[in-house]
Amino acid sequence: MTHVRRQLAAVTAALALTATSGAMASPAFADPRETDKKATATGYGGAVSTVDPEASAAAIDVLRKGGNAADAAVAAAATLGVTEPYSAGIGGGGYFVFYDAKTQQVGTIDGRETAPAGITQDAFINPADPEGKPYRFTPELVTSGVSVGVPGTPATWERALERWGTMNLRETLKPAIKVADKGFVVDETFRQQTLDNEVRFDAFTSTRDLFLPGGDAPAVGSVFKNPELADTYRQLAKEGTDAFYGGPLAEEIVKTVQAPPKTATTELPVPVGSMTVQDLANYKVLDQAPTKVEYRGYDVYGMAPSSSGGTTVGESLNILENYDLKGMKPVDALHHYIEASSLAFADRGAYVGDPAFVNVPTQTLLNPVFAKERSCEISPTTAATKPVAPGDLKTFDGACPAAVAPLAKDTDTENISTTNLTVADKWGNVVEYTLTIEQTGGSGIVVPGRGFLLNNELTDFSTVYDPKDPNRIEPNKRPRSSMSPTIILKDEKPFLALGSPGGSTIITTVLQTILNRVDLGMTVSEALAAPRAAPRNGATISSEPAFIDAYGPALESLGHDLVPAGDAFTSAAEIGAATAIEFNPDGSLTAAAEPDRRGGGSAMVVKPAKPGR
Repeated sequence: MTHVRRQLAAVTAALALTATSGAMASPAFADPRETDKKATATGYGGAVSTVDPEASAAAIDVLRKGGNAADAAVAAAATLGVTEPYSAGIGGGGYFVFYDAKTQQVGTIDGRETAPAGITQDAFINPADPEGKPYRFTPELVTSGVSVGVPGTPATWERALERWGTMNLRETLKPAIKVADKGFVVDETFRQQTLDNEVRFDAFTSTRDLFLPGGDAPAVGSVFKNPELADTYRQLAKEGTDAFYGGPLAEEIVKTVQAPPKTATTELPVPVGSMTVQDLANYKVLDQAPTKVEYRGYDVYGMAPSSSGGTTVGESLNILENYDLKGMKPVDALHHYIEASSLAFADRGAYVGDPAFVNVPTQTLLNPVFAKERSCEISPTTAATKPVAPGDLKTFDGACPAAVAPLAKDTDTENISTTNLTVADKWGNVVEYTLTIEQTGGSGIVVPGRGFLLNNELTDFSTVYDPKDPNRIEPNKRPRSSMSPTIILKDEKPFLALGSPGGSTIITTVLQTILNRVDLGMTVSEALAAPRAAPRNGATISSEPAFIDAYGPALESLGHDLVPAGDAFTSAAEIGAATAIEFNPDGSLTAAAEPDRRGGGSAMVVKPAKPGR
């Protein structure tokens, strides 16, 4: 159905005649026009999986021209900034994980946004509230300057190319500039996400002009151009990221944060931020070691704090290692998945934050003995009362402890947007990269004349300051993230690379996909397509309708409470939009993307495998 809709969109675009400053209609078949989406592709010479065909095509083009996985990943990410502007872009941040085929080592870059130096503990408190309560999270707090963190994406691209790439930023930005100039075909997902954020986008003159031309979201089948973003990319291509973290562009970003360009009609309060030019000048990405756990004979590498992805996925796998999931019925394996994830989320909330500011016990959280003790709390026949308590980090010995009382659930405001991409090249290098502007639509604020949205990442901090909370607001601190770019090796060679968007459901999506592939015997494409649930130590489990239909009665009989997935910033009742590449024994690659979620993803290979391989 997705393929049919894409063809229809392309035909419709041929008839589109309206033109505006944001969405300009042009003939559907003008060069280039990548609209076809294929969820699975197998072949040789390199592969890519993203949510968007223009981005996948950009990566494949770089690979065919001799670039490596790092080069192609930056090209794809920059293109996603054009075609997926509500999920990613230079106004945000992310985490870049790279497997180096020569050294057989995995390295990572922490490109997470940081809080401005001038942020205060009460930054999210509404000064007009007589009881001193925070702004309402949605839409007031997220739609603001105070929610904007110092972006890390441009610096991530530059560092990834310096460390692992063979091309420079100018070369890798060329495909994205072309797409921004010539435009891309609007699909149902882009239009619906625009409409879902209409009130927020209409709050700012710059955002309204770009994404609500003529007072409406761009029509399905029209061609959306972003010449302002193309010009911004050209500046970065010419001057490097110094043009972003200093000079006129930095001043424009700061002005937008401190004095958002509000429309005269908006009723949103739009609290202002404190970011300064010095905050941008001081921003640095971090090279750091990945997390690592062993699971069923595989080495699973993930992102260490400030992300909670590597520790929480890793701890969950360590807990599940104690059970023969392959020998269980699927519903019993899913019960153990739910319980293990809930236990790991309890520890995530209690112990994980920015390690530059709090002592994160990463080694303990990934210790198999600690996981063995945590597994004692799983009953094979009954769901634990949620929320469960975090584990005791001081006295664990692998033996089952006495029962402990549950704690109040940590309020999690990390939301479902973000995007993920997976790339492999002909030399065996692999990239797993998750990047984001946080909510669908980020802060809702487009930097005037620059064509990109600013993030709202600071709302990933706990809303109310608590000195004991590892994710409390502090100046220059990175908010805790759930982004979980993951690379799995077998005998030091790649077996599977995967990641997903989805806020805190990123962790559960990656974990469940690994469970599906390794324990339940699914192919990588089946593992991505299977219905999902997102257990995060709450009283209820956010689940896709198809998951409830398939497993609801059986899991509810064990004491689980499944509720339909949903979010304030999108009407889609779905969890994640994962991408993956599996490395096959015959040397071929299988790129897998979503068949339906977020309108379906785009998997491509450099050289398709011959039929009957």
